[in-house]
Amino acid sequence: MSNQQTSRREFVVQAAGALTAVALLPELGWTSPFRAAEPLSIGLIGCGRQGRLILGELAKFENVKVVGVCDTEPSRRENAAKLALGAKAFDGDAAMLDTVKEMTAVVIATPTHMHRQIAVDAIGAGKHVYCEAPLAHTAEDCGAIARAAAGTAGKAIFAVGLEGRSNPVYKLARTFYRSDAVRDFVAAEMQNYQKTSWRFAAADAAREKAVNWRLDPEVSIGLAGELGVQQIDVVNWYNDQLPVSVSGRGSIRRWDDGRKLPDTIQAEFAYENKTVASLAISLANSYGGRFEVLRGTNAAVKLAWTHGWMFKEADAPTQGWEVYANRQQFFKDEGITLIADATKLAEQGKLKDGVGLPNTSLYYALADFVRSATENKQVACDASAGARATVLAILANQAVLKGESMKIDAAALKM
Repeated sequence: MSNQQTSRREFVVQAAGALTAVALLPELGWTSPFRAAEPLSIGLIGCGRQGRLILGELAKFENVKVVGVCDTEPSRRENAAKLALGAKAFDGDAAMLDTVKEMTAVVIATPTHMHRQIAVDAIGAGKHVYCEAPLAHTAEDCGAIARAAAGTAGKAIFAVGLEGRSNPVYKLARTFYRSDAVRDFVAAEMQNYQKTSWRFAAADAAREKAVNWRLDPEVSIGLAGELGVQQIDVVNWYNDQLPVSVSGRGSIRRWDDGRKLPDTIQAEFAYENKTVASLAISLANSYGGRFEVLRGTNAAVKLAWTHGWMFKEADAPTQGWEVYANRQQFFKDEGITLIADATKLAEQGKLKDGVGLPNTSLYYALADFVRSATENKQVACDASAGARATVLAILANQAVLKGESMKIDAAALKM
């Protein structure tokens, strides 16, 4: 047996042991309310739809307080201040950073094309930063943020909201995926189907363009960027490799209301080893919803953000942990549900109760950020990783708009 084969076998044994430890961890910490190790005062920049969701999740955390909010729209910032139980409201991030001295961290939830200057300002002010994904709307802005964040090492943290990296089911499934349970990568499919126009009502005509920035090709990176970036990151994080080309196409299938960006797209990433990951997103049909499937030679893993399953091939070896598995039937296929803390739940007779997460992926991403800020721990997704995923999403959007295949310059992904 060669040294390489020996190393692989040792890795598999270690991975299987780690896998069992993760899958059968005898405590339910991920289901308990999150408490910060130390008090953390946060400022929210951007009080729109995503900002309100963030306030709702932060309200679940103990030892965390939102002390400031800012937004250019008066009604949004006033409502956010009420939701945050009396946080001070500002019309801009500079005023908030200058005024609220007890604030040690900020969460950026503005439109994507506004991220760069706000992120650089917050970094310059010495604040811990959580920036929603995608990181920015151009590769240049992504690079600028990544470079600024690199200078904060040891002083403050910068986290990007790519939520799969914090999701307990996704982290557990990745442990399976990177062992012999799934083995060699075959292909991946990503999809996000929903029935919605992506257009929102503006208080007056003057604000129509600002409110519907996602439909503005001058600043928007389209469906591939605004929605696809989360799934693109998951596939590349699981495989620990980056694609070498991307092709795309798109059209308007339902919302022919004068918009310039497609409401339905398909993109395909190709890797050096000839494997492919496909992405399909539509606002014209909701069947199937959002999920990712990663196929290996021993099994396929299906991930749906609050749930995860593994489908083993008939010729895949048995590894021992399957005896603890809860199973679900999918037509003629049987899926092993991926459940964190399975042993404890089984002892309580609640194994099926553990199917699915009690909180959103956003909750876990914010919890990781707060943990990193208060315990000086590495972030789940740093600026460099966030920049790479975002640049890939930007390139996918460009391929869709051009309807062609594009080579990906590896140098463009070095952030």
